[in-house]
Amino acid sequence: MTSMVQRIKAFLAGPRGRRMVTRGRQEMAKPQTQRKLRELANRFNRKR
Repeated sequence: MTSMVQRIKAFLAGPRGRRMVTRGRQEMAKPQTQRKLRELANRFNRKR
């Protein structure tokens, strides 16, 4: 049985995984997305 990490690596090496990585990079390049993630991280850190 393959481990979860191996399955993820195999998915990311395929065409669907590469498309997903490309889309994620495009989204992360947007300032609005970066702001939302910073706000989420700040909320998470304040609760600790």
